[in-house]
Amino acid sequence: MPSVSAASSMTTRARWAFALKPASWPKLLVPMALGQAIGIDANGEVSIAGLVIGALFTVLDLVFVVLLNDWGDQEVDRVKRSMFPHSSKKTIPDGVLPAPTLLFVGGLAGFGAAMVALAGEIALDRPWLTVAAVASLGLFVAYTLPPLRLNYRGGGELLEAFGVGIALPWINAYAQSGRALPPALIVLPGFAAFALSSAVASGLADERSDRIGGKRTFTTVLGNTLARRLTNLLALAGGLVWALTAWIGARGTPTIPLVAAAASALLAWDGVRRASAAAVTDAFDAQRSYKSSLHRLVWESSIVLAVGMAIGPLLGF
Repeated sequence: MPSVSAASSMTTRARWAFALKPASWPKLLVPMALGQAIGIDANGEVSIAGLVIGALFTVLDLVFVVLLNDWGDQEVDRVKRSMFPHSSKKTIPDGVLPAPTLLFVGGLAGFGAAMVALAGEIALDRPWLTVAAVASLGLFVAYTLPPLRLNYRGGGELLEAFGVGIALPWINAYAQSGRALPPALIVLPGFAAFALSSAVASGLADERSDRIGGKRTFTTVLGNTLARRLTNLLALAGGLVWALTAWIGARGTPTIPLVAAAASALLAWDGVRRASAAAVTDAFDAQRSYKSSLHRLVWESSIVLAVGMAIGPLLGF
């Protein structure tokens, strides 16, 4: 059984490695890569400074989100710990790190992310970068922190999908290209569908504890079965939107990369659908397997798209 005493044997490095949840980092690093590729596609060349600014902002944003999400969810995490004492450790309830430390370091990371954006705005002449960065950070504040706490009131998944699926890629595309509306932004509606699919799936493991703790998520409102069906439908929709976008072929559409990415997503979708069947309420291992298959679909197809858009300029043609 995970406990405070068990956490006391962890080294400081192990505590921070646990709290920062590196396995979840692709959830923001993949949107960063996609946004950078959109910017590279727009200008036909790579801005190293734009890449550095985008990467630094994303990493600090990631620390901000991961730590403050645990701080904001500490009460419902305690509920889950009391309900499932043998489930995986929770950062605050199991004494891995104290709540004030997460709040301080997370807040510092958010401030650092805003300062990186300001530096990029000045150095790269990106007049909207700081405003966009602060707005992106504000989305998370509205999502998890008082007074709004939309992940408790309802709509948190939609806010997450907008932040991960639209805002973060746009910030990176703008940092890279300096263009507010680069042509390849046309790929983001499909990616946003993937982001919403992932956001809905993230609530499956916390269904009963979230309901008791007062969180209104798609899973607590719709129930496990409908939430899984919605997750699968959104994952399928993302691939189909990419395929349709490639077929329409509007000006600036990265057609060949989109076809490859859509094919990758659609070929992987049946595996996601089959994995969903066992991911019923409280089936935590099956839910982890289901979410892993979903993440592979989203991340791998998105990287195919990003590489496809960036490969020409990176290779000099």
